[in-house]
Amino acid sequence: MKTVLITGASRGIGAQTARIFAENGYRVIINYNKSKDAAEVLAKELGASIICADVSQKSDVELMFSQIQNEFGGVDILVNNAGIAQAKMFTDITEEEWDDMFSVNVKGIFNCTKAALPYMIHKKSGKIINISSIWGITGASCEVHYSASKAAVIGLTKALAKELGPSGITVNCVAPGVIETDMCASLSQEDISALKDETPLGCIGTPDDIAKTVLFLASGGGDFLTGQVISPNGGMVI
Repeated sequence: MKTVLITGASRGIGAQTARIFAENGYRVIINYNKSKDAAEVLAKELGASIICADVSQKSDVELMFSQIQNEFGGVDILVNNAGIAQAKMFTDITEEEWDDMFSVNVKGIFNCTKAALPYMIHKKSGKIINISSIWGITGASCEVHYSASKAAVIGLTKALAKELGPSGITVNCVAPGVIETDMCASLSQEDISALKDETPLGCIGTPDDIAKTVLFLASGGGDFLTGQVISPNGGMVI
């Protein structure tokens, strides 16, 4: 049985990804930082393991992977999903907000990947799947720090794929379009309708759309894919 660690898996895309992996026979480890109650409910539902860690903090990540090593040996699949978002004019973004965005969205991937690699390199196999965004591809007005951090995730993915290929490890990126999650909860019905109109398929996506893409990359179907950016976005970005 393969072990998958999904960071930021207490809700939204992360939670649905945990569900779909559990349904397909994987040993699932749910990571969360603040949403303890939601994570515990999900873990009970799935019979999954649960670990609290702030991925932006190296010490937290080291403790998390030490626990995983003791219980399971290591992770076969790492889904770097934990992330934060914020809509704000560039001129209003503070240095602290900029640093926080990169600490979670980019440094979190650095910390978790560094901790996961010794086991994967030893086994000469492993899959790393990073969650970016269409705004990491095209940029989004009023989300410069978010867009920049998600673009960094894409660059990290492509470079690391080249470096880890000889070790039998694939590194890919999923860049979701507009998805029905808490991040979109603040949007008005007018905004949602406008986004649907901008999307050739005429709808916005669901967490399940992204979870299925992640599962594909983790499965045998994704064995010859590495360094790729797959963007389930309904045609909004082509």
